[in-house]
Amino acid sequence: SPVSRVVYNGKRSGGPRSPGAGSEIFTPAHEENVRFIYEAWQCVERDLRSQMGSERGLVEEYVEKMPNPSLKAFKPVDLSDLKRRNTQDAKKS
Repeated sequence: SPVSRVVYNGKRSGGPRSPGAGSEIFTPAHEENVRFIYEAWQCVERDLRSQMGSERGLVEEYVEKMPNPSLKAFKPVDLSDLKRRNTQDAKKS
């Protein structure tokens, strides 16, 4: 079966930097990348909601014509859960 991905061709937008979270120190480049991804994803979600009834909009689904057979058993990772478990493991030690 084909693999599908949502693709969005958004533009980077500049803005004020957000303060670092907790005791972690992030570089300005890291903060800019996180902000870009967050803002782009917000645009994707907004565009998906606004085009629910229309045929075609800014967001379209990409479908691999020939999926990579070595990725057949790929299971997505829940990064939030992974971070939570790593944080709990660090507190135990």
